[in-house]
Amino acid sequence: MSQRNDNGWTPRTRLGRMVQDGDVTSMEQALNTGLPLKEPELVDQLLPGLDDEVLDINMVQRMTDSGRRVKFRCVVAIGNRDGYLGYAEARDDQVGSAIQKAIDVAKLNIISVDRGSGSWEDSAGGVNSLTRKAEGKAGSVTVEIMPAPQGLGLAAAETVRNILELAGVQDAWTRSNGNTRTTVNLAKATYNALKNASQSRTPRRAAAKQREAEVDE
Repeated sequence: MSQRNDNGWTPRTRLGRMVQDGDVTSMEQALNTGLPLKEPELVDQLLPGLDDEVLDINMVQRMTDSGRRVKFRCVVAIGNRDGYLGYAEARDDQVGSAIQKAIDVAKLNIISVDRGSGSWEDSAGGVNSLTRKAEGKAGSVTVEIMPAPQGLGLAAAETVRNILELAGVQDAWTRSNGNTRTTVNLAKATYNALKNASQSRTPRRAAAKQREAEVDE
């Protein structure tokens, strides 16, 4: 079998070869294998047409022996608005390069969001909100996301709302503490909250990852 697909992608990892050979045909299957995502092209195959949102761009400076170096730090979230979300930060000398680098890294951080209808005011079986309360922390910022009934919308700050929309969450209560003006920490805390909820939902995946790490060692 050819080692290239129509887009000229040559897989370099076991999971990549499984995707190209047709053994893995969905992102859910890819995540359930427990194998790490190491190729952005793999995500492009399984989740085409991902939306991305640049949440923050900052200029950062560092003094070196050769003088002051200036780079741009970009914070990006991506998602298909239907249960999958990625997040990343990246730095580069140019803004455009920093954004593209962050998008590629965010693809490697894709998670499956534990959506449902966890509010007592809602009927069972929906995927408009979360199944349970989720909490995440980054720096001094803590974000709590709580299930809400259908039709409420997103009661959240702009950064948190943008991430939830990319994840496909339509209704939720949110609460944040700490220095929430720091966009990078607020965004990362939101992502961590959804990631924590996802990991608690799929303990088998965590066990598979641990087995894979043991095999590698």
